[in-house]
Amino acid sequence: MNIKKIIFPMACMLSVAAYGQKVQVKTDSTTKKAPVDYSKLIPESASSQNGLFDVKRVDQKWFFEVPDSMLNRYILVITRYVSTPQGMGSFGGEQANEQTVYFEKGNNNNLLLRSVLYRQDAKNSETSIYKAVMQSQENPIVAAFDIKAKNPKTGNAVIEVTDFFKKDNPIVSIAANEKSEKKLGSVADDRSFIEKINTYPINIEVKTTKTYTSSAGNIPSGALTGAVTVRLNTSFVLLPKVPMRKRFADERVGYFNNKYILFDEDRQHADAKYFIERYRLEPKDADLEKYKKGKLVEPKKQIVYYIDPATPKKWRPYLIAGINDWQKAFEKAGFKNAIVGKEWPEADTTMSLEDARFSVIRYYASETPNAYGPRISDPRSGEIIESHVGWYHNVMKLVQSWYMIQAGALDERARKMNFDDELMGQLIRFVSSHEIGHTIGLKHNMGASSQTPVEKLRDKKWVEANGHTVSIMDYARFNYVAQPEDHIAPEGIYPRIGAYDKWAINWGYRYYDQVKDEYAEEKITKKMILDSLTANPKLWFGGEGKEEDPRSQTEDLGDDAIAASDYGIKNLKRVVPNLVKWTYEPGDLYNNLSDMHKGVVRQFSRYLYHVMKNIGNSYVTKRSTDEAGLVYTEVPKKRVKAVVDYVGRQLFDAPIWLYPTAITSRIATRPMDDIVEQQNQMLNMFLSQGLIYNLSQKALNSADPYTVKEYLNDLKNTTWIKFSGVEASDVFRRSLQRSYLEKLNMLINPKDITDGKAMTTAQRSDVRLEAITHLNDIKETVKVLVTQTSGINQLHLKDMLQEIEKITKKSNTNA
Repeated sequence: MNIKKIIFPMACMLSVAAYGQKVQVKTDSTTKKAPVDYSKLIPESASSQNGLFDVKRVDQKWFFEVPDSMLNRYILVITRYVSTPQGMGSFGGEQANEQTVYFEKGNNNNLLLRSVLYRQDAKNSETSIYKAVMQSQENPIVAAFDIKAKNPKTGNAVIEVTDFFKKDNPIVSIAANEKSEKKLGSVADDRSFIEKINTYPINIEVKTTKTYTSSAGNIPSGALTGAVTVRLNTSFVLLPKVPMRKRFADERVGYFNNKYILFDEDRQHADAKYFIERYRLEPKDADLEKYKKGKLVEPKKQIVYYIDPATPKKWRPYLIAGINDWQKAFEKAGFKNAIVGKEWPEADTTMSLEDARFSVIRYYASETPNAYGPRISDPRSGEIIESHVGWYHNVMKLVQSWYMIQAGALDERARKMNFDDELMGQLIRFVSSHEIGHTIGLKHNMGASSQTPVEKLRDKKWVEANGHTVSIMDYARFNYVAQPEDHIAPEGIYPRIGAYDKWAINWGYRYYDQVKDEYAEEKITKKMILDSLTANPKLWFGGEGKEEDPRSQTEDLGDDAIAASDYGIKNLKRVVPNLVKWTYEPGDLYNNLSDMHKGVVRQFSRYLYHVMKNIGNSYVTKRSTDEAGLVYTEVPKKRVKAVVDYVGRQLFDAPIWLYPTAITSRIATRPMDDIVEQQNQMLNMFLSQGLIYNLSQKALNSADPYTVKEYLNDLKNTTWIKFSGVEASDVFRRSLQRSYLEKLNMLINPKDITDGKAMTTAQRSDVRLEAITHLNDIKETVKVLVTQTSGINQLHLKDMLQEIEKITKKSNTNA
């Protein structure tokens, strides 16, 4: 749900342009071009709009009127896709480019547009190093506009911008790296045009259609027609004249942030510094003393989100509730009524949804099952200027599917395809709260759900009071651990704003005026983190779920993935027999059943991967040097062994229950293929060279080592066991064992390394020797098993012995 951003972080609060001082412009000796008469260029019949720059249109030509007061003012330029062709890999609402620019007077009756590329700053403007930094920050001129005329009434310079927006350039088009990635060529002028330009007090919105030449096979329209057409929206947003004070980021609190390099004469190296994105929230001057005494006060400027008037009326109250839920979090930072959701005042014709002074939750009648929460923020300070949350109609289909599958065993309201408005409204509310969290600066915290003990998820009183995760910024979805006999109410099933969210808002938004600058403030905020995490480790920020830590995953719950997943599967076993009934709608050709069954299979797979991440990885807790505890700690041996046991029980013992005849007789599905493919994926992970090598290295430094020999023996005991005698199960066991030997053969007899590639560390290790020993253990086990069975199972085991001999013989030959 996130939008790609290209940030240009820099410390331009120190730039000469930012403070209104004169900027040195390199000039040339070209003869100045004289402007024409304004009335001839802009006749009375021209369409006209007043705003940040007055915009004029004459036939197909577009003009900006730029006042002197806007020269050297920083403007954030963000280009987003409006619509894209199939297969492009980018979608409407996603960001295509971001730049910071400013206009300045040229030496040839023209205006120059410069792009701000500062990525460096000096701590003290009185030092020599500051001068050196400033001298290395010459901003590139990215465009030059002739001053066509001067407005006699305002004195504004008139420039034509038609070609600037219509053609290709690095400022208002798709970013160069993305064009290269998508193999887009030049812009076709005859098939590219400006749709419209609207101007408002602090922003200008430009919609364009651009057609790129392309022969790339990765985009179908390019391969078929040689052209790729996209619709783009470019926003020019005026940044504050005086930047807000930055707040330095910390990896232990999850905020979106910008980066720059800081030079300090008192430091012997340059430091990478990060500052967070947040709204400017300050007490009113008259309330400052009250605020300092700890009393709740209202901010100078409230954060307001309006609801798009296109939004169906029945969902508006829930979207507003999702916004207002954050008020409790901002109270922790000392502000009351800091954020509020409001209906769009449709009677007020002076307001526009595109006006950057207004943040809006936009509704899109789209089949895309998604929502997103981008921000427009000042790259000098991180100040969020505005945000437009987007939610697509079909996000309701997504949450309906999640809720039926994860909570259908608990909540009878989930047992039909069309939820009652109250239930769907509450699900929309949680989506609203999550996306608003992004717009106020918060990243995902995929580790939040791990801070709740699994047993508490079944404790009715506790979970209804506290919620099932400490952060709504996790992908924790719904409480699939709770069992029907626990009688958990919806308050213990839905996500909500939790303890971490409130703490993170307090950390990011608390106002400090008693210190002189951001560097002194950083000492306060770092101490706050140290004190808070020492007192309450559950406030841990677990990141985006992309690191090795098994506590930080998407869609998981609780502090023990094995126990949580076992409970989840118990509930899936209650859901599956009821799917035919719950998905019934008159006239439906079992499409509902097919979609929901696929959702159940995906949920089952999620549990497997939640569990698997515990093997071969470590817990990672970011700490400062003055904080007690280690950064990297091992996953306990008991839990790693439980991973092998879980997969053996829940997958290697084929989950035929996922495919009852009542379902397979109504929809197109291939249980054998699906289960075998899942088993193969797990074996690929279990018997991968990298994972086994990882385990061997961790065992070397462990107080309670899980040796490779013990691990492989545990894995053998989940796979090479006595057949059940039930053919519907045994057929999967035979396939599993064949696959097992195939993986072992790859470890024991790897293909020769060619093309001059060096051996990897894992290839140089003892993994192959461990695999040979393990193969001999399997051989002895199979010799016993073959005497305990008959028929096709016995034939299979005899065949396995022959395969083992082949692998061994090939190994001896290679040796």
